[in-house]
Amino acid sequence: MNLKLISIIIGMAVATYITRIGSQVIFARTGMPAWLKKRLKHVPTAFLTALIIPALLMPRRYLDISFNNSYLLAGIITAFTAYKTKNVLATIVLGIGTVITLNRLILL
Repeated sequence: MNLKLISIIIGMAVATYITRIGSQVIFARTGMPAWLKKRLKHVPTAFLTALIIPALLMPRRYLDISFNNSYLLAGIITAFTAYKTKNVLATIVLGIGTVITLNRLILL
């Protein structure tokens, strides 16, 4: 490995450490306020939504809201399954199975 790559890795490790330790230092004595806890519980949902929605709506780098978009159809079916069953394993298996099945049907 060259020196530039090693320095980038070390720099990113330091940046990650500083951002994570900051909140621990600030809230070490007082604890996290209730209003902040209430708002932070929505961060994972917002983060995953920001990652998933573009992948479902723009699988080929343009907006595709049609029946040929197997990712969007599988996403709708998977979201409905997750809502109804509340079973993570069933949701993942059905989602992957739906994408594979629809991709094979659309390609035929």
